This record gives sequence, C-alpha cells and structure tokens, in this order.
Amino acid sequence: MALFSLLVAIIIERLKLLPGALQLDNGLHWYQKHLFAGNLLHSLPGMLLALLLPAVSVAVLLWVVNGWFFGLPTLMVWVVFGMVCFSHQRQRAVFKRYMQAACRGDVEACYLYAGELDCTDCVDAVSEKELGARVGQMAAWINYRYYAAVALFLIVFGPVGVVFYCTVRFFAEERKRHDADWPLLPGLLYVLDWLPARLVALGFVFSGQFSSGFSRWRELAFDWRCKPRSIITGVAVAAEVMPEATLAPICVRSTIALLALSKRNFVLLLTILSLLTIFGWVR
Repeated sequence: MALFSLLVAIIIERLKLLPGALQLDNGLHWYQKHLFAGNLLHSLPGMLLALLLPAVSVAVLLWVVNGWFFGLPTLMVWVVFGMVCFSHQRQRAVFKRYMQAACRGDVEACYLYAGELDCTDCVDAVSEKELGARVGQMAAWINYRYYAAVALFLIVFGPVGVVFYCTVRFFAEERKRHDADWPLLPGLLYVLDWLPARLVALGFVFSGQFSSGFSRWRELAFDWRCKPRSIITGVAVAAEVMPEATLAPICVRSTIALLALSKRNFVLLLTILSLLTIFGWVR
C-alpha cells in the first residue's frame, strides 16, 4: 500500500495533474485563515490543536473506513493524501524561473527567485558564483524537506504521520515568513527531522562519492546537536564532485549536480521500499 501510494503520488506530481487548490499547503492556508486567525496560535494549547487536528481527522477517517469493501476505501485514503502531501508545484515553478534567469544571465532575478525558494534560510551569497553554489545546497535541502522526508513519513507512519509532518512544516515556515511568535514549532520540527535527515544523508553517501561522503556523514550524523539542514547540505556537497566553474554570471553546474544527486538518492529510496515491500516488511 505504501509503495503503490508513493508511486501514484510521484506520477501525479511529475505530470502536474493535481490542481493548486487541492495541494496541502494551499489547504493549510485556508485552514489557518478560517480556524486559527488572530492570537490563537500564540498560545501552546492553540498551537497544539492546530498541529494535531488535521492528523487526528485523517486517523478518524481511516478508522471509519477500515474494513469497507475489501480495504479499497483505505487504499484510496492512502493514495489521496499521498498525492496531496507530495505535490509542490510552487517550489518547482520558482526553481524553474531561477534556472531560466540564470541561463539568460539575469543576476538580479536570480537573487529574487533564490530568496523565494526557501523562506527559512537567508541567501547570504556575496557573489554570483557563490549564489550558484548556495542554490545547489538549497536544492538538496528542498528536495529532502518536500520529497524525501514526506516519502519516509508516508512509508513509516502512513497518511496520519505524513499529514502531521507537513502540517508542522507549514506552520514552521509561516512562523518564519511572518516573524510570528508561535511556540513549539522550531523544536518540534527539529525532532521530526533529526532521524530522517540522517537517513537521507546516508543515502547521499551510497548515491555519490562513498569515501568522502561517508567521512562527512560520520562526522555530522553522530553530533546530536547538528541541525538537519547542515547534515543534508554538508553530506550532499561532500558526496558529489562539483564541476568546474564557468564564465557565466550564475554558474548552474553545481546546482544541477546536487539536484542530480538528490534524484539518484530518491531512486535509491524507492528501490529499498520496493525490496521491503517484496519481503513483507512494509505493507
């Protein structure tokens, strides 16, 4: 069920078949605006309610449809929430515009789109060439945060777990974007990302240069205080051979190289999931 749901979600996301109104982040925008406006999110009980309500609703739905029609409704819930949580057309569109701006040498537009890629991190590049390297690292992190981590939570915890993770991620990003004083979010998201980031970074080791990647992974992964973003970007850079810089205003070679590494890592994740499904370790 996990493998089938994930494959369907990937196909729908790649073909851009899911309308923007049905993607989870857009639904959560409506959810926050209509149910948690004002100062409700500034209190710990209000924030806990906002984070738990979507996941609890999915758990109740799964409980209600359990056993109906030979499990077909349960499968549909898995597939639907896999598609909803996996579709992130906004990030794809912004990254595409960044690459187009880089190819035509529009440095100002590159800085603008790089800032839109990830609201949780400041693009502190001091030169155009450094910007290309920073966006490559950002691409590896976004690929983890929006795809690899979502896939892991869907595989291990099902629709309830993946909806909870995506809800926490959404409110953490909104907190950063609006500089809001909302409790609980940074620490909770750090805990949720702690183990998945280390597992995905280990995948970089097997998908790229093993010796240098594993040395860096071992250095960072066993430091329990190391931030998930630092692990993802640090191991990705160590595991992939960076190409030679070009004379172009914005070098996209490092960005493409790290993005290719992330894609190979995701294929490795799907392969492992397929094997676990064949041997009956994942339902």
